[in-house]
Amino acid sequence: MDKDYKVKVNSEAEFEFNLDEIQKLDAQPLSSNKYHVLKENKSFKAEIVDSNFLNRKYVVKINSNSYEIDIANELDLLIEKMGLSLGNAQIVNDIKAPMPGLILEVNVQEGQEVKEGDYLLVLEAMKMENALTAPRDAVIKSISVEKGQTVDKNQLLIEME
Repeated sequence: MDKDYKVKVNSEAEFEFNLDEIQKLDAQPLSSNKYHVLKENKSFKAEIVDSNFLNRKYVVKINSNSYEIDIANELDLLIEKMGLSLGNAQIVNDIKAPMPGLILEVNVQEGQEVKEGDYLLVLEAMKMENALTAPRDAVIKSISVEKGQTVDKNQLLIEME
């Protein structure tokens, strides 16, 4: 079974490819992000200007024109076909204790900007240290706990905006 991909260019034009078609593309790497491409006897210079591998979003410059590329794989296409969407996830504003425990460290302050994955605090539970991280980029609105405090499950620890 061939893998299918849907590619959207500049949020307008859509193209569909399978893995076989992609592998037959005549593209020669010139460097880590530059390629020489032959398509229908025409020569093109292609450069990957920006890439977000996890979200499958790229900015590609072909000759002197830039294009924003969004790639949907088989799973994305199946989710779309089923009428579901991963983009409708609820935004998390409250960090709550996943279990009862003791606050060992608070690594942020009110008003501080945090990036997704930044360490917010350390919670000791069942003799294990659990580092809680920011689920998204945000600003810390309030901190409801301090170092040395015991907390209950689902107790509000940090509020973000």
